[in-house]
Order: sequence, then C-alpha cells, then structure tokens
Amino acid sequence: MNDAQYINHPLIKSDTIEQRLYQLALAGEAIKRSTLIVLPTGLGKTIVALLVMVSRLSKGKVLLLSPTKPLVEQHFAFFKNVLNIPPENIILFTGNTSPGKRESMWEKAQLVISTPQVIENDLLARKITLEQVSCIIFDEAHRGTGNYSYVYIAQKYASQNLQPLVLGITASPGSNTEKIQEVCANLHLKSVEMRTDSDPDVKPYIFDKDIEWKYVTVPVEIKGLKQIMEKVLTNRLDKLRELGIISDYQKHFSKREMLDLQARLQTQLGSFPDQKIYQGISLLAEIFKVSHAIEISDTQGASALSKYFERIDNEARSKSGSKAAKRLMEDLNMRQAVHHLGGCDGNNPKLNEVKLLVEKQILEAPQSRVIVFTNYRDTAELVTNSLKEIPGIKPVKFVGQANNYMDKGLTQKHQVEIIQKFKDGEYNTLVATSVAEEGLDIPATDLVVFFEPIPSEIRSIQRKGRTGRKHEGRVVILLAKGSKDEAYFWSSNRKEQRMVKTMKNIDLDIEKEKPIDHELNGQTKLLDFPDAHSSNPEAKAPAVSVYIDQREIRSHVAHALEKLGVEIILRTLAVGDYVVSDRVGIERKTADDFLATFLDGGDLFGQISDLVRAYSRPLLIIEGEGLYTKRQIHPNSIRGALSTIAIDFGVPVLFTKDEEDTAALISVIAKREQTDSKKEINLHGSKTASTLPQQQEYVVSAISEIGPVVAKNLLRHFGSVERIMTASREELMIVELVGPKTADRIREVIGGIYKG
Repeated sequence: MNDAQYINHPLIKSDTIEQRLYQLALAGEAIKRSTLIVLPTGLGKTIVALLVMVSRLSKGKVLLLSPTKPLVEQHFAFFKNVLNIPPENIILFTGNTSPGKRESMWEKAQLVISTPQVIENDLLARKITLEQVSCIIFDEAHRGTGNYSYVYIAQKYASQNLQPLVLGITASPGSNTEKIQEVCANLHLKSVEMRTDSDPDVKPYIFDKDIEWKYVTVPVEIKGLKQIMEKVLTNRLDKLRELGIISDYQKHFSKREMLDLQARLQTQLGSFPDQKIYQGISLLAEIFKVSHAIEISDTQGASALSKYFERIDNEARSKSGSKAAKRLMEDLNMRQAVHHLGGCDGNNPKLNEVKLLVEKQILEAPQSRVIVFTNYRDTAELVTNSLKEIPGIKPVKFVGQANNYMDKGLTQKHQVEIIQKFKDGEYNTLVATSVAEEGLDIPATDLVVFFEPIPSEIRSIQRKGRTGRKHEGRVVILLAKGSKDEAYFWSSNRKEQRMVKTMKNIDLDIEKEKPIDHELNGQTKLLDFPDAHSSNPEAKAPAVSVYIDQREIRSHVAHALEKLGVEIILRTLAVGDYVVSDRVGIERKTADDFLATFLDGGDLFGQISDLVRAYSRPLLIIEGEGLYTKRQIHPNSIRGALSTIAIDFGVPVLFTKDEEDTAALISVIAKREQTDSKKEINLHGSKTASTLPQQQEYVVSAISEIGPVVAKNLLRHFGSVERIMTASREELMIVELVGPKTADRIREVIGGIYKG
C-alpha cells in the first residue's frame, strides 16, 4: 500500500482521516440523494458518514443514530476526536440523559449522537422537531423494518423537513430483495451504493482472510442419545397426525414450518375453539423443546445439553412453568435420555478443536486477539472455562444484558469495559454470542472461530468481518457431521452470494430524485420558502390530548394515536397507562400481560383497585387475540377474573384487536370526553398503600412456619395481632392448621430472649 494521504477539510482535524478514493466516491453519491451505503465491516462506513456529515453541518444540525448505548458512546468518542468543531456542540443522548435537559441540549447542538428510542420519545412528546436537521445517519440501517424506532423517525423527518437527506450504513442488508426494498422505503432512501472486497478501488485496502471449515464427528454416545429423543419427537408427531393436524406423509418439520403451523392453529382457535386444536398447540410446544434438545446434542455437545435439560426441569418444577415442560420431564423416553446423558463423558470434539486452534494461535503469536462465536450462552460459558485451563490464554465471556436461569447477563457498561480490556491485552480471547457481531469497535482479530455455522447471512458476514481488517486474518467454521450445522453452513453461503448479486442489481422502484441543490443564488432552498411551515399539518394544534405512561412507549399505541392527530404527553403515571380526562383513566393489558398475572402473581386486582380509587370512570382494555389459547390456563379462571373486575370493581372491560385498534378506541374516548363533554384532563391518584388487614397478615406471616392462610386463621380467631402475641401454646393450638410445632415456633419467636 502507498504512504497514506489525509483528508483536508476545515471541519476535520488534520492528519486524522486517511484519504481513500472509494470512501470519497461513496460519500459523493450520498451527498446527492438519500442513499444506502453497503460496505464490508472494517472498510470505514463511519468515515463515509463523517464525509457526508461535514458537507451538511453548514446547513443545520446532523443527527446520527445507532442501535445501542455502547455503539453510541463509541461514535461519540470518535467524532469528538476527529471533528474540528467545539466539543460542547457534539451531544450524546442515551436513556441516561435527563429528559428535562435534552430539549435545551438539542437546541444548541451541531451534532447529536443518540440511540433511536430517545429521539423517538422526544418526537412523540413534541420536545424536539427535525425541521433544522440537515442530515440523519442511520447506523446498522438494516434494522429499519417493522416497528423499529428508525422507521418512525424517518417518517417524521420526511414530513417535518423541506430538504431531508438520509444516509443509511450497513455491512449486511440481507439477501432478500423485499427486505432491502422495505428498509429503503421505510428510511426514505432513494439509491443504493455498494462495495465488496473484490472491487478494484477497495482491493488495495483488503488483507487476506483465510476462511476454512472443519468437520468434527459426533460421539457415538451422543448419537444414541439423539435416537432416544427422536422417539419422543416421533411420538408427538404421530399424535398430531391422529388429531388430523398434519398429514400422514409429513415426516419432518423445519423450524419455519413449525412456526407457521403454530400460527395457523392459533388463528383457528380464535375462530372456533376446539379441544383437538388445544391438544395440537400443546403437542407443538413439546415438539419445539425436543427439536431444540436434538439440535443442541448434535451441535453443542453433552455438557450444553445437560444445562438445557436442567433448564427444562426447572421450568417443569416451577409454579409458572409450562405444561409442555412438565409432560416432557414425565415422559419415559425423556427420562431415559436424561439418564443416558449422565453416562456420557462430556467429551466434546468441537470444544477440543477450539482449544487446539486458540492454543496454537496464541503460542505462535502471543500478541494475537481471538474471537470464538457461539449461538448459545451455555456453550460460551463452557468454552470460556475450558480455555482458562490453558496457559497463555486469557478468555472472557461476552454476552448480552438479559438474565436467564442461573446465567446473569452483562450490562452495557460492563460490555464496554470488557472490550477495552480485550484491546489492552488483559484478555486475548473473546468468547461471544451474537452481541459481538454488530458494530462494536472490537479490535482487528487474528482468528475468528465459529463454534457452529449460522443460517443468517447478515450475522455470518458480521462475524467474518471481525478479522482481516488491519492485517491478515483467519476464519475457521466448525461443523458436526450429519447435523444441522451442514445445512446452516451452505444456506448462509448461498445467501451471502445472493446478497451481493441482489445489491448490484436491485431496483428500488422509486423515481430517482434530482441531486439535491445545496445552493441557489447564494441561498439555500429552505430560505426560499419562509412561510412553508404555516401549511405544515403537524403545526396545527391537535384536537385532543392524551397523557401516556412513559413505559407504554414500547407498545406503539402512542405512534398510532399521533397518526390520528392526538397530542401525546408523556409522563410517569402512578395509576393507569392512559388518562384522557379528569374522570377517565385507562389500564391497558395485552392478552399475554393479562394471562401472565395468573402465573407470576402479578398484582392485577391491586392495579384495578388503584384505578377505581383514582378515577370515577376507570376502564380496562385487553388487547390482542388468544386470551383463552395462549397459555394453559382453564377458561373458567379467566372468566372468573374478568367477572371480578367487571362486577366487584365495576370496571368495564373493553377488547381490542391490536395496537392500532387500541389507539383508535382511546382516540374516540378522548374526543368524546374533551370535545363533546368538555372534560379537562387532570392527573391524580397514587398507588394504594397496603390496607390494615394486609399489614396485619404480613406481620403474623413473617414468623417462620406461618403462611398467609394460617396468618388469616389466627387473626380471625384472636381478632388482633396483639392477642396472638399474648396467647398461650394451648390457645394457639385451638386454631385451624396450627399444630404443636407451629405453636412452639410462635411462642419461641415472641417469648425468646434476643441474642443479637
């Protein structure tokens, strides 16, 4: 490669950004019209964003959005380091930034770097507008589908700004033409520009990346275990055939086919409840679990399967566990499989191969950095512990934030700390799940190992992009012979090839806009239309307002309300989810939320009680289908809860189909209250403290050996806590369910000498 030349621009600090012609060419196209830039990991998508950014800063503020807090912080540090503008004009927004401060910070900023949810919330709350934003940059733009925040922000930008310019950047938009077109339509992108490793202007900056795959043989004892579990699977499929749910010739199901069948059964059940369909849904839940167990045995080994069985067993024993888990753990063949697993030596050929690969790499080049990718947290734990046994290898597990059974996740702060220690050499091997695939500034690695292939071309490309960035690298993909590994590997390969072909031939079916004219006779186009905003429909005062609890933002009901012209006012509500007038407070539950209260002990009736106390016209909305089908809860239990709410509490229960239907209903109620009945909105109410009987029951049940039922029996018999405390052993034993042991324990606690 030639000696580097640096970009010379007044807004870029000198000698900081290397000049690469392909980056300049991509930025040049992106400045002309809203563009999706597709560039392999490590080739400087952020530099292209920088070049577009500095060309637009003179026109107004620039907004850069990235999916996670660590990514946002990474971008913030980079742009502060290279941009030649006052540091205080570069603003970082995350969920930790006080909502009260964001409005004034936004006004002063030249560059705002933020997670999309923060901007979405502020737009909904009308704290900010995008009128003065000269460019929005969507990092990891392939996320711009469905209800993701990017979609809403792009729509608001298009409606609020007279000269919008959008830049989407990604390493892997996917191989599906419809998906790419959806992203471009959602983000209002008019063209696509792509470079690959093989393009002539990119080649000089590419280091060799040796990609190989290694087959490993599944141990004989695991094959025997798999055969036992396949008996369970065959049994469940036979039962589905007997019920007439699947045809006789259908022998095997892919995961996609199972999901489609599940959706079809749910739909049928909504139309005409039938016992056979209930049975079918239940059997399908068991099939999912067994199929997953078979895949783990094939691709992850005995130790990982043991952890999965432990998880199913815990679910089966749990009060809120599914009946599918309970039935499986009672099945004779599954119990035999668990017993058979206990006899396996735990030797995992993949694990041995990983140890050999990493040990050889570190031995030959002690300064190396290695990433081992695995799909499952259990496997990440096993790999990390195994590598710790080898001198010279300093491994660390790198997983997401969610906490699972006996598996605590990593906070985003902890993730950033681990990456820094990986850069500094405190760790030299990162054992990671999917959290390390996307965007994070992980240093160039010498070796990337796939513990198993993945069918997603997007994730596969991102994993491979972790090496060959600043020097030669190596990728090794492990495949278990005769398992799903092989199917996933070839599927991903085909999709990657199709993606390149698709991107080079894609037709967005959007009329190409003329390149944006930045200047016209010395003035920007925006200044030629000084009264343009007076006709902006969004500038008109909405007819009605609705207070919405901050936590409801995730539901997208707020977006639907805004589309209906309702003014959204975000607050942290003590009672209810939506308030539309002085007298009407609304609690919203999805069908899943409502059913969950039966299983996890949620305080549904407490919430309803608070609502009744705070508002004279309380309402409960239950949203979505499947109230009687999604969980294995007896319909009469559900009917009983609904009857209690409607009759005992006097709260009407309204049912809606989906979020849009909920929004439409709330909008109609708000209009009726505020426009027709002239009712004002007034927030009031707070959560009810525990009642006196509840507090008395709590005090008595705090004594070990006494549960809530016994506590109530004691209070009913004696009439007060004081009389219970002064009662003799014999008097206590008169009460129902209080035996000698319980009476002795009460007297010991009350009369014993304190020795603390």
